[in-house]
Order: sequence, then C-alpha cells, then structure tokens
Amino acid sequence: MWTGLSTWEVAVQQEKPSVAGLPARERILLAAHDLFYREGIRATGVDRVIQQAGVTKVTFYRHFPGKNDLVAAFLEYRHQKWLAWFKGALERAPTNRQYLLEPVVFALTEWFGDPHYRGCAFINSAVELGSTQPWVTAIVLRHKKDMEDAIAALLPANAARAELAQAAAIAVDGAIVRAQIEKNPKAALAPLEKILRVLCEKGA
Repeated sequence: MWTGLSTWEVAVQQEKPSVAGLPARERILLAAHDLFYREGIRATGVDRVIQQAGVTKVTFYRHFPGKNDLVAAFLEYRHQKWLAWFKGALERAPTNRQYLLEPVVFALTEWFGDPHYRGCAFINSAVELGSTQPWVTAIVLRHKKDMEDAIAALLPANAARAELAQAAAIAVDGAIVRAQIEKNPKAALAPLEKILRVLCEKGA
C-alpha cells in the first residue's frame, strides 16, 4: 500500500537519523545524494556538501579528489538504489495477462506520488552536464538500458520483445518528465497507460 514514500526513498530516509554514526564517505555520499537530487548538481557546491555531511575539507578530498568523483559516486549510488526499488515494485504489482506492462504504471504511481519526487536524477544530470561531460551521458545511458531491460522482463521472450521494451521505456521517460514539470502524476500516467496498453496489444 502507498505510504507517501516509495520503498527506496523510505530506505534513504531511514538512513538519515543515524547518519552521524556512519563512516565519513557514506555521510558525504548521502549528503550529495540529497542535495544533488533536490537542488541540482551545478547549484550544489562542494562546501555545501561538506557542511551537510559534517566533515572537514581534508576528509572530503581524501575520499573524493574532485566534484566529478563525487558526481560519479552519486550516480552509481542512485542507480543501484533506484533500480532495486523499480524491480521490486514491478514484482509487487498485480499481474494481468492481457496487460503485461501494468506493473510499470503501478511502480510509477508509487514514485510520482512521493513528496520528494524531482524527476529522474539521470535525465536531470544529462541535461545539466551531458553536453560537457560525456562520461555522465554514458552513465545515464547505462541506467536507462537497465531500466529498459527490467521492462523487457515483463514481456514474452519473442522477436518483438526488445522493440516493445524500448518503446515502453521511451514512453516512461516522457511520463517521468511530464510528472516533474506539471507536478500532476495523473496527467502523466493516464496517457502512459494508454500507450502501454497499445504496446501490449501489438505484442500479443
């Protein structure tokens, strides 16, 4: 049942009360995760991360020689957390043999309803940094491919599977951005559901 936070965000929130007892690297990473996702990577300076993490500059630079190192660690952390949540949400979703992609809508309904929702961290990162930092684009593409593979796993293993999963993933990205801009999950999910139903019919 929806509780106001997606399950992976609950896990992140639960880490905060005991953050003082975590190793310095984890405190820095959690602070960066919070600030980069909430306020943006370019808008968040290293000093702000250091302050929120409660570490010294010497400690920060011992673990992350530069901001790019921190951004890379943030994206990897986010990738692992988000993908684990997404796969879990797909598994928890009701099943419908006539609508095999229904779990995708179930998962996104949970995520879009999160009060901390700020869109996709990877799309946001690509927009902010992709034109000047090609390594960021590479990380984003890997994340999107893993998301697409998770969607493909819902479909029959036939010749149309890869094409349908790619189309569904592109539609999902559109809904993610629409929900972020309009701050209206239903307005993003209703068209997505229609698209996914058509794709299921095409692949039947």
